Amino acid sequence: MSSQLFEQNLQAADAQTERMKPIIRNARMRQHYHFMAEAGWINDPNGLVFYKGKYHIFYQHNPFGSFWGRMFWGHAVSDNLMHWKHLPHALAPSEHYDDHPEGGCFSGSAIVYKDRLYLVYTGTTNYGNGFVQTQCLAWSDDGVYFKKYDLNPIITAPEGYDAANFRDPKIFRHGEYFYLICGAKKGDFAQALIYRSDDIRHWEYLNVMAESKGEFGYMWECPDFYPLGDKYVLMFSPMGVKNRTSIYLVGSMNFQTGKFDYYSIGEVDSGFDYYAPQSFSDDRGRRLLIGWANAWDWMPWWKDWGPSFKEHWCGFFSLIREARLCEDNRIQFKPVEEYRNLRKESINAEMLLIRDQRYQIKAGDGIAYEMELYIDLKQTTAKKFQLFLHSDDMFESIITVDLEHSELIFDRNNSDSWSKGIAHVNLKYLERNEMKLHIYSDQSSIEVYTDDYQTIISCNVFAENTQNHNYIAACDGMVCVKYMEAWEMESVF
Repeated sequence: MSSQLFEQNLQAADAQTERMKPIIRNARMRQHYHFMAEAGWINDPNGLVFYKGKYHIFYQHNPFGSFWGRMFWGHAVSDNLMHWKHLPHALAPSEHYDDHPEGGCFSGSAIVYKDRLYLVYTGTTNYGNGFVQTQCLAWSDDGVYFKKYDLNPIITAPEGYDAANFRDPKIFRHGEYFYLICGAKKGDFAQALIYRSDDIRHWEYLNVMAESKGEFGYMWECPDFYPLGDKYVLMFSPMGVKNRTSIYLVGSMNFQTGKFDYYSIGEVDSGFDYYAPQSFSDDRGRRLLIGWANAWDWMPWWKDWGPSFKEHWCGFFSLIREARLCEDNRIQFKPVEEYRNLRKESINAEMLLIRDQRYQIKAGDGIAYEMELYIDLKQTTAKKFQLFLHSDDMFESIITVDLEHSELIFDRNNSDSWSKGIAHVNLKYLERNEMKLHIYSDQSSIEVYTDDYQTIISCNVFAENTQNHNYIAACDGMVCVKYMEAWEMESVF
């Protein structure tokens, strides 16, 4: 009966998505080149993997509403990371351990072993005494249709841990063993627990891999762990740490003891709208990351009236970024080179000397574009300069580069009728003679990269098509734009 219910729920999710696609097709706020579900609510990326010659994205999905709800796994594949084909849903709630109106098949990861694709995920349910989260297994031999393991769950929370906060397994292989880490909560502090297996089905608890003493919050969501250069990286989204949505730690790992020691700390993204990044290694050996480009502090409360909720969808993913380790043990996160294939007509200019009067930047249709700015800091005399993006007579987003205080500021308080907040991040490399700003603008988001791709701010901005003007201006002086180029971007959805 469980297998039958699983199939019925998958079919119902697929059918609902098909019903909604014609309604969604002309929604005004849909992205042009950021990954989205075909309809409904989407949050965490899951199960990122390269399998049988294709890139696979799985994702948390509520196909039955444009708000968070009972969780399914959506699924899409691509040959080139840019153009995605949506497949039938991969996972649906159906068993006692993952079937609940406020639970379901929560986040997880994927691994390929002996030509079989395995998914590990958190089953969330409530037996009447509070929520219980356990780690579960499913697999596929064709990468499309999946079967849940008959002996699920494969891992339950250890004694003394909060069973309602034990989730988001990340599976990987090192040497002869498989390893799996989970976010956990013990008392008021976050931990990452590590397990070991020789067959993916049977797991032994190894150790507390790393933990917070309060500085990194009370729960780590979507922990990820991967090698980078000659180091290892632990990445997570902390709960209980204001304004830090995605942290990475660089260090060394002892697989015998299961302990991770770190000596470098950074943020993947300092914007309001970047959460739960997951990484994978592709067939070229690149370490690629995708994050949920939204946030828990505002999206759930937009139900029934927010700009995308009214269009029967909500949520999308960030640009796909490649992680590279720098000499100082910091990490740069650079958009993958495949985005160059979406570039269309370009406009460029050289040696622009701009003062306080706004200089209009021509960039595609003014909404969906990519732009690179190279600022000559030696010739720039202004203490600040600003970019006014997605601008019209009523709204605009303001990017301020404060050269005097080495700060990048994203102000979206007047960007649209919904979004609020000012994001700040310190700049690292202003002692250099040149500063590069790399900007990706889409219908509902702006991503700003600088500091050699080590400083990033991503924010949602829900722009009407009239908000298609973009400007640059200096404050109390002159800014020298050594070179500027902007591209119209192909719409892939």
